Amino acid sequence: MELEGEEGRARPTAADPAALADFAARYSFGLDPFQIEACEALAAGEGVLVAAPTGAGKTIVGEFAAFLALRGGRRCFYTTPIKALSNQKYADLVAAHGAANVGLLTGDTSRNGDAPVVVMTTEVLRNMLYATPERSRRLDDLAYVVMDEVHYLADRQRGAVWEEVIIHLPAHVQVVSLSATVSNAEEFAQWLVTVRGHTRVILSEHRPVPLWQHVLADRTLYDLFVEDSAPVGGAGVPRALEPASRARGGGPGQRDRARGGRDGRDGRAERGRPAGRDQRDTDQARQGREPGAGERPAAPAGADGRPVNPELLRLARLESTGAGDWSRPGRPGRSGPPRRRMWVPSRPQVIERLDRDGLLPAITFVFSRAGCDAAVAACVLAGLRLTTAEQTATIRAHARSRVAGIPDGDLRVLGYWEWLDGLERGLAAHHAGMLPVFKEVVEELFVRGLVRAVFATETLALGINMPARTVVLERLTKFNGQTRADITPGEYTQLTGRAGRRGIDVEGHAVVLWQPGLDPLAVAGLASTRTYPLRSSFRPSYNMAVNLVGRLGAARARTVLESSFAQFQADRAVVGLARQVRRNTAALDELTAEVECDRGSALDYDQIRREIRDRERRLSREGAATARAAAAESLARLRTGDVVRVPAGRRMGLAVVLDVKVDPRSRDEPTPVVLTADRQVRRLSLVDFPVAVEPLGRVRVPRTFNPRDARSRRDLASSLHAAELRAEPGKRERARAAAADDAELARLRRALRAHPVHDCPRREEHLRKAERAARLRRETEALARKVEGRTNTVARTFDRVRAALTELDYLDGDTVTARGARLARIYTEQDLLVAFCLDQEIWEPLTPAGLAAAVSTLVFEPRGDDLSMPALPGDPALREALAETTRLYTRLSAVEDAHGLDFLRPPQLGFVTAAHGWANGRSLERILGEDALELTAGDFVRWMRQLLDLLDQIAQVAPAGSRVRATAREAMDALRRGVVAYSMDV
Repeated sequence: MELEGEEGRARPTAADPAALADFAARYSFGLDPFQIEACEALAAGEGVLVAAPTGAGKTIVGEFAAFLALRGGRRCFYTTPIKALSNQKYADLVAAHGAANVGLLTGDTSRNGDAPVVVMTTEVLRNMLYATPERSRRLDDLAYVVMDEVHYLADRQRGAVWEEVIIHLPAHVQVVSLSATVSNAEEFAQWLVTVRGHTRVILSEHRPVPLWQHVLADRTLYDLFVEDSAPVGGAGVPRALEPASRARGGGPGQRDRARGGRDGRDGRAERGRPAGRDQRDTDQARQGREPGAGERPAAPAGADGRPVNPELLRLARLESTGAGDWSRPGRPGRSGPPRRRMWVPSRPQVIERLDRDGLLPAITFVFSRAGCDAAVAACVLAGLRLTTAEQTATIRAHARSRVAGIPDGDLRVLGYWEWLDGLERGLAAHHAGMLPVFKEVVEELFVRGLVRAVFATETLALGINMPARTVVLERLTKFNGQTRADITPGEYTQLTGRAGRRGIDVEGHAVVLWQPGLDPLAVAGLASTRTYPLRSSFRPSYNMAVNLVGRLGAARARTVLESSFAQFQADRAVVGLARQVRRNTAALDELTAEVECDRGSALDYDQIRREIRDRERRLSREGAATARAAAAESLARLRTGDVVRVPAGRRMGLAVVLDVKVDPRSRDEPTPVVLTADRQVRRLSLVDFPVAVEPLGRVRVPRTFNPRDARSRRDLASSLHAAELRAEPGKRERARAAAADDAELARLRRALRAHPVHDCPRREEHLRKAERAARLRRETEALARKVEGRTNTVARTFDRVRAALTELDYLDGDTVTARGARLARIYTEQDLLVAFCLDQEIWEPLTPAGLAAAVSTLVFEPRGDDLSMPALPGDPALREALAETTRLYTRLSAVEDAHGLDFLRPPQLGFVTAAHGWANGRSLERILGEDALELTAGDFVRWMRQLLDLLDQIAQVAPAGSRVRATAREAMDALRRGVVAYSMDV
């Protein structure tokens, strides 16, 4: 698909016919058609968007861009969303082109940045684009920019960076956009055309390695779809899961022989699918066939029409009714037969089963850091070993060489020996809480086939090249930071996309473990749905605003922002909404003409009826609120010993007040505690008093009265009866309705009766049409408001940002002030708060350790709802700086509220003690223990990296002559030690 660009954009140049042939000759395998098409378009001078499944080989196109740059004496930037992927791609390109031709630029690493090919995180390129002309000369001979994982622009926190880069790159640069399969790739491509010009769109749904879906249920590995089990008309032959003790006997050698690999034998024939069936048979089975005579009706199917395995549906029905003959009985219920529960295998048993079926190496997604570590520990405890003695020695040597720079004492704190024990057995965890070098070793050994089973969180699915033969999903729900939610079809596709190694596996496998309540149809829906729309998360930040105004002026900057993908999507939505508004308006005109009555205007009559109804509702609400307020006031006046009559509810009758304190759970409403005439102690509320209450009398409540003592309650109830006050049970008081005395309502009712349509015999018919017209009018007005709200949304946000920055003296019209120039060089989510702290000089008195601790509040974010915090250091200057930071945030938050903005977040103190202690030389053991409330090594290093990056920016942008410049550099030197320093290296 070719899309033409704007007139002013560079047109494609003549292709280099030999370039692609020379490039393809470097690989031992032939290129796929979509790769060839994309490379040809790139060689012809076109921009390309390549959307293909995970593992399809999209990066070949990006590597071809690097090849063309080197061949033509120009430059190529290869951008990635995360540092780990940058490191991996850097290693790949160095292996292909040599270290002299490849550089690496990330937030904490700068290596050969002037090389012809430079790998970098996307934020680094964005910062280059905003740099001064002298510092942005690296862009002069730039010919290609590869944006790997471009679908990251949907990321809520970082997605705007991708759009900034695409919009602001020079027009002569060819953009190579590599994306996962998204359902609106054409829409994204059309936007690329508007901002980049001529673009070739290459979409591929083909997986080089076919993916088969399974469910492991009650000792049996079932195929999810019928076509995955056997040729059409057949049925799968599931195999029972053997006890763990019997599975260990074969040894690694026997498992390797059963495992298969390049010869295409992988154990699936053992499960009932005939070996040797070629892919054409598979494709025909997947397409389905029309049922012939005598065939059974079609079974429930997934979104793509493939029938779901009826055995799984049967198991789900049996589990829901409790009628299944499962392996382990549950407790009998109160009625009916004993309910039996399906047996769920342990994690070691799952790995043993996969190993026995030749389905390793495998990645098991657990969605919990602690769960990943516990899984490895369980496998080790079960005696599971997936490696030979030779492989164990290789693993040990590689791991020791990679951690040689870390002191032995730190290794002990990091759990190195436990990690190595699992690693030598071919088992490992992979999550963000691990030390980066530990994760890298796991990745390296897994790719080499030495680590066979990895338990990982979903972060593993985000771009790192770490394919497996099998992917296992323990659950189809995960915690999203607020609640446990179902994974989406897009997430399922991303996770299972890791299954199937090109050039090694004939097919990949996705296995879902049966959990109580699992719905096979829901699993089939996840596995067969390809809806994964790309939605922009772009919005102009403070840093972006000052940079754009400084470079382009406010008017041109506004125009540029209107070219964002966010506005492009909003405008496309507006087109449909505007069309619906026009249709509704035409229909409304027709309906209005039909409503008219020969005696008068039926619409006017209907309008009077609506005004009466609205007036009655408003008066009813006001009356209820007045009565409630009066009742609340009367309850608040009650005193201990007052006798009241409860007019409504189950507690109707006489009661004596025991306590009149306000219950904090009742939102400050009075909720007196009373003793009823039948000796019950109850807390009453406004629900029990529809009208104001007045005391009928008083009785004495002894000081020694104990509401829990039956005798005390009996004696007080006797006193209540002796008072001889009448309760009139069964009679409920009601206040006079406010509508009865409302003059405006009376006037409207008179006007309604006097209207000529009131006596029309077709009045109700007219009113039904008038009701439809009114409903259509309300719908049209709501759509019109949506159209207005979505038009120029990004530009209007930009206007509000500029207004806030002008109020704070960072902008003056089209002029960027000195304070604004400082803000333009601060790249962080808390950009404005960092700049404001520098402007107010609140960090001047701090020591290096104090500055590190204070600045950490602007980078650290607690995980989920974890707001726990260790005790703060006793440094008085630091404590004052922390308090002042919070006060400044409050001031800026008020400005944001006034302008309808919400960019900044409150400072977080959870990393203060760790940063302060580490800068003062405290040991890693103490930092990861008592100081940081069990902070993980991976989290510690990640926050330290971000803290060092922000300190580096502060050292560069702080006002000349400021003490903070030198203090920030001293703080960086104090922080960059031990595992932090080691983790800064590639």
